[in-house]
Amino acid sequence: MGSLIFVSLLVSMLLITSKAKYEPNWDSLDSRPLPKWFDQAKFGIFIHWGVFSVPSFGSEWFWWYWQKQKLQPYVDFMERNYPPDFKYQDFAPQFTAEFFDAKEWTDIFASSGAKYIVLTTKHHEGFTLWGSKNSWNWNAVDVGPKRDLVDEMANALRTHSDLRLGLYHSLFEWFNPLFELDAANVFTTNYFPSSKTLPELYELIMNYKPEVLWSDGDGNAPDKYWNSTGFLAWLYNDSPVRDTVVTNDRWGYGSICTHGGYYTCADRYQPGHLLKHKWENCMTIDSKSWGYRRNAPLRDYLTIEQIVTTLVETVSCGGNLLMNVGPTHDGRISPIYEERLRQMGQWLKVNGDAIYNTTAWRSQNDSVTPNLWYTYRPQEKAIFAVLLQWPSNGSVILHEPLATLGQTQVELLGYGLLSWEFVNPSGLRVLLPQLSFSQMPCQWAWTLRLTGAT
Repeated sequence: MGSLIFVSLLVSMLLITSKAKYEPNWDSLDSRPLPKWFDQAKFGIFIHWGVFSVPSFGSEWFWWYWQKQKLQPYVDFMERNYPPDFKYQDFAPQFTAEFFDAKEWTDIFASSGAKYIVLTTKHHEGFTLWGSKNSWNWNAVDVGPKRDLVDEMANALRTHSDLRLGLYHSLFEWFNPLFELDAANVFTTNYFPSSKTLPELYELIMNYKPEVLWSDGDGNAPDKYWNSTGFLAWLYNDSPVRDTVVTNDRWGYGSICTHGGYYTCADRYQPGHLLKHKWENCMTIDSKSWGYRRNAPLRDYLTIEQIVTTLVETVSCGGNLLMNVGPTHDGRISPIYEERLRQMGQWLKVNGDAIYNTTAWRSQNDSVTPNLWYTYRPQEKAIFAVLLQWPSNGSVILHEPLATLGQTQVELLGYGLLSWEFVNPSGLRVLLPQLSFSQMPCQWAWTLRLTGAT
């Protein structure tokens, strides 16, 4: 009888433990372990798409810069090209998406080597890419494409790839009268979040079950106004994605780089050193805009060398890279974006072992040799050294690893084993093969895999 009572108590304790609840406060929510898949993934694709893709001039902040700040380039653009009574809302019917093919997008994203995407379901303009019940006549089902673009993307992604779905959602909206009323009341009222923001967030989770929820745009309002902790407690405890969903840190004024799942800290964040908390570098191929720009010159687009460098440095310092593309109003990913994505995929096919499923090593970069970054695979006890430039003298010195004669092996990924020798006072010199351009395993950065070293 005593053993039966003990077993019953043990089962009860296990049930209680398995149903442990996260409380709606930051201390509790911040204690939630980040789902492992996110750190292993390392690389995702950001997609900024909305009504701002129609003027496709200057920035995805077009409406704000034109109507609120009245910046001269935007005012002049509208005066030259549109009638005086033209409103921003008049752009929405021109957001047609007639060439949008979610399967084609999925193929392009998968070819990049990315493991997840993040689609802007609603930017600060308030237009939703799904038929939101809380955005009447300002959504892609009622106006423009007359299609649920989020649903099409989610279905294609899950049917034709292993990519995980992430959804971006802006908490605030620039010109929503309810938000403006709450702001005038110094956020002592919450008409906007209770009737707009929170219902939309629940709708996104229940309808599309994303595994990344990328929040943004707090409008300088505190997390208490947004009821962020209450929503996140539901997300982590009771939502259909509670076990796998990952969130960021943009949940109200003061929460960025302090609370939430992983940290983003700032757009294009690149600390250059190891952080104690998981982080993500969100950046964009067009260095001047997140949305598509018809007037973007070639010099504003990052080269593949710059993008690979950013990925390597980010991963070496423990971060993920979220790289943005801006599709056109008619649903195309322009050739320069597609080329960059496919180039990334080519590089990762050869060098992916140095990126995916890695952790930061004890040294992030070499203390003497420039443009040399390290990652580590603990399950294989393998150190990866990524050379951003191919040495002209036929060898490279790695000052950080400790090699052992007869045990340490060095391999050039995509080629094979290489010879090495000790150097004083510490480290090793790796002798690189003399290869023609066509014999090189890849074109932009090269990876050495070390085993039997510490």
